[in-house]
Amino acid sequence: MNKKIFILDTTLRDGTQSEGISFSVEDKLKIAKKLDWFGVDYIEGGWPGSNPKDEKFFERMKEINLQYSKMTAFTSTRRKDVKVEKDKSLNKVIESGAAACCVFGKSWDMHVKTALKTTLDENLKMIEDSVRYLKETGIEVIYDAEHYFDGYFNNPDYALRTIKAAEAGGADYICLCETNGGRLPDEVASAVKKAKSEVKAGLGIHAHNDSEVAVANSIAAVSEGAVMVHGTVNGYGERCGNANICSVIPNLQLKLGYKCIDGDGLKKLTELSRYVDEIANKIPLSHQPFVGHSAFAHKGGIHVSAVRKDSSTYEHIEPKTVGNKRKILISELAGASNIKFKSKEFGIDFSKDNDQVGSLLKTIKKKEDEGYYFEGAEASFELIMLRQSGVKKKFFDLEGFRVIIESNSEGELKSEATIKVKVNGVKEHTASEGSGPVNALDNALRKALEKFYPELREVNLKDFKVRVIDARQGTAGKVRVLIESGDKKNSWGTIGVSENLIEASWEALVDSIEYKLLKG
Repeated sequence: MNKKIFILDTTLRDGTQSEGISFSVEDKLKIAKKLDWFGVDYIEGGWPGSNPKDEKFFERMKEINLQYSKMTAFTSTRRKDVKVEKDKSLNKVIESGAAACCVFGKSWDMHVKTALKTTLDENLKMIEDSVRYLKETGIEVIYDAEHYFDGYFNNPDYALRTIKAAEAGGADYICLCETNGGRLPDEVASAVKKAKSEVKAGLGIHAHNDSEVAVANSIAAVSEGAVMVHGTVNGYGERCGNANICSVIPNLQLKLGYKCIDGDGLKKLTELSRYVDEIANKIPLSHQPFVGHSAFAHKGGIHVSAVRKDSSTYEHIEPKTVGNKRKILISELAGASNIKFKSKEFGIDFSKDNDQVGSLLKTIKKKEDEGYYFEGAEASFELIMLRQSGVKKKFFDLEGFRVIIESNSEGELKSEATIKVKVNGVKEHTASEGSGPVNALDNALRKALEKFYPELREVNLKDFKVRVIDARQGTAGKVRVLIESGDKKNSWGTIGVSENLIEASWEALVDSIEYKLLKG
């Protein structure tokens, strides 16, 4: 059996210290359930007693039966010169109902003197007393040795004494914290190796990413004997973030053979990553390893040709092992392999028609030269492919449209669009207002078509982006409009390009509507 590495997720505690992230109690409950569903061993939910939100969270968690994970509370060692049983923070942890606790203390002699303003011996007593007090209540205790690596390289003897004090108190695990994020993997490895030779308790690693090596430092620690890794989903955390469990876990499990997540849990990794981003109201990082939308994206024709023959030529793992999928991009760099791959994906067989593939490739490259960009507009690309193949159904004909923008005496701008379309020989002439000319056009087009195609009521505009392709031409330059639309089940991107913003927007809008009608 592969060696077990325990995963402690601190998204709900350390991750909330990330700039721009603030979870409500309901948000934290949702993420905790998702982490349990994924299968992390410990969920560090926050610091009970430090703020009302965390107190409410732990109270609510008493009503939730976790299937796999242990709810974990965070706190500090007792205050200096205070009896441990009188320390409010420690007692709040006991009252929280958490099955485990992370209690942190000082490892760096400089911090003991300047931050705690106490003696080195008193700090050792604070650590041992706090761990023992919590253990006596039956709580599983993980001791977090804060600033351990900076402390170790400044005063190795004292840093080692601090973790020995935690072990003397009965700590189940001792987690060495690379708090400032400045140490490199070889330094982490040597310090962990020394710690392992001095204490018998299981060691852990808690790494920050200020030098972009938090994942590497976590792996280095495990390689030297650490059996627990702390991290956050998507690397959230203070300053530059924490070790990203979305990278740590697959590296340890798929590359090094350790066991982090049971069963098929690793296949849930991408869903977990995007779920937490959604709750945090963050746009997923496209180029994030393993789980990003671009993690297995291929653009160059030579690459695509090789991947079609053997995916290992340009992929380090199978995307499905982490719940992600391969993505073939269409651009001016595309080759015949890109077209054949995408046609198969869309259910169109171009594999034996090289002339048609060549013609389509020529069309795509011409459009890219004109400013089109199909990486974010695959729905428009699929429509081009269908038109070229001759199988696309025509849902309506445009006979004309007009957009009026006027300003009233109060300086308010109003937009109105009038549109004429023909559906199966039936003419429809309608008008609609909107908050802007594009919105008015969108409203008018839907109004004209919904009586024929009621399913269009499900479609909503998710994103609208405009970019000037050549800014040197000023207001006369071409613009590219990218629209993301969606319904109850799916989302899709479409594109329009023109020197006229309204025309470019209209092209993208029509593609969006036609794509919905095509897919039903």
